[in-house]
Amino acid sequence: MISSYIFYGWWDWRFLSLIFASTYVDYFTGHYIFNSSSRKDKRKYLGISIVFNLGLLGLFKYFNFFIDSWVSLLNTFGYELNNLWSLNIILPVGISFYTFQTMSYSLDIFYKKIEPTKDFISFASFVSFFPQLVAGPIERASNLLPQMLNKRKFDYYDSVIGLRLMLWGMFKKVAIADSLSPTVDYIFQNYTNLDGGVLALGLIYFSFQIYCDFSGYSDIAIGTAKLFGFKLSSNFKFPYFSRNIGEFWKRWHISLSSWFRDYLYIPMGGSKGSMAQNIKNIFIIFIISGFWHGASWNFIIWGSFHSILFLPIFIYGTNKKYGVDVIAKDSFLPTFIDLIKVLATYISTTIAWVFFRSDSIYDSFLYLALMLKNLSIPNTSRFGLLYVLIIVLFDWNFRQNEQNPLSFKSKITRYTVYYILLIMIVLNIHSGEQFIYFQF
Repeated sequence: MISSYIFYGWWDWRFLSLIFASTYVDYFTGHYIFNSSSRKDKRKYLGISIVFNLGLLGLFKYFNFFIDSWVSLLNTFGYELNNLWSLNIILPVGISFYTFQTMSYSLDIFYKKIEPTKDFISFASFVSFFPQLVAGPIERASNLLPQMLNKRKFDYYDSVIGLRLMLWGMFKKVAIADSLSPTVDYIFQNYTNLDGGVLALGLIYFSFQIYCDFSGYSDIAIGTAKLFGFKLSSNFKFPYFSRNIGEFWKRWHISLSSWFRDYLYIPMGGSKGSMAQNIKNIFIIFIISGFWHGASWNFIIWGSFHSILFLPIFIYGTNKKYGVDVIAKDSFLPTFIDLIKVLATYISTTIAWVFFRSDSIYDSFLYLALMLKNLSIPNTSRFGLLYVLIIVLFDWNFRQNEQNPLSFKSKITRYTVYYILLIMIVLNIHSGEQFIYFQF
């Protein structure tokens, strides 16, 4: 726990009080929920946990967004207002992750999935566990807390897999994501002066930049945890090999999408009500998921766009057709039909990324309009396609098990790949780009 607090406090020690406060509140509300005899009291203490954690998020992440939106709305009706209520607030790193992690503890006790622990130090360690503290995966108490309470021993095999995950995650972040970052930044900053083909490449590059950046962090976190004897949940399972948007959300940021499914979508009724009720629930979940990512209308549009993509397969009942079964499990290449489905899903999700990356909604739609207006084959900026090809080929080879990459049978092949990845990391590590999801 102390090591995790030092790790987080190295960024800004003042915000350690927020983690401790969230830990303190949920530790005691968990006991009150469990020991209360009436349903009313249980709901009251659960409400304290939810209001407190969402209050932290609301103040530090969304306060200025609501104030600015309210002022802009009134200004459109002729009221000349200034943003007098806006605050100069620093967004604490990882606040969206650890508040959801502590809330899941109180919710699991309320739904009788777990019992509260009496070990405050272990609970605090669960909340602040440094590998996944600032960018996930968002762990459940039912998975990580028992590992905190139990004794662990060094496992050589798990440690080897952990080191492979750390190497692979660093490669994805430093050699792929950070190498694509300057080109992506240039294209999005100068999109009005570039050809449509270059803009299309910019979207493709960003789709792989954010994937390698975020999944790379998750790999490093999961690998680091293995060195300490902890097994974290998978957060990515090759999402760009998905055959529809439903499968995509079972493979992308799994810990967040499953959190919303279990603690919001199902309690709201899930898909058990009327079609109108189901569609409303889907829109609510995707919009909130988008809003979780940032205090901006862009993220809300991004979430809404995904809900529109999801609706057709939900209405036709194909949203559950694919779980997380491995594509082309018994063959080297996918079928032609699966390939078309994968490409269609990738194109849809990549178009949606423009709302995630652009500075405003206006920029997002203008970017798409200019891209489609002159969608030509570009003569420049194509070097990044090599990085895209590398990650696609590696992912395809590892698709059987996302938590054990670089597990080539040949020792010569394995160590050759190790050294090549290390060299590429060293050659690119000078860029020092921050992880994208640190801002969330």
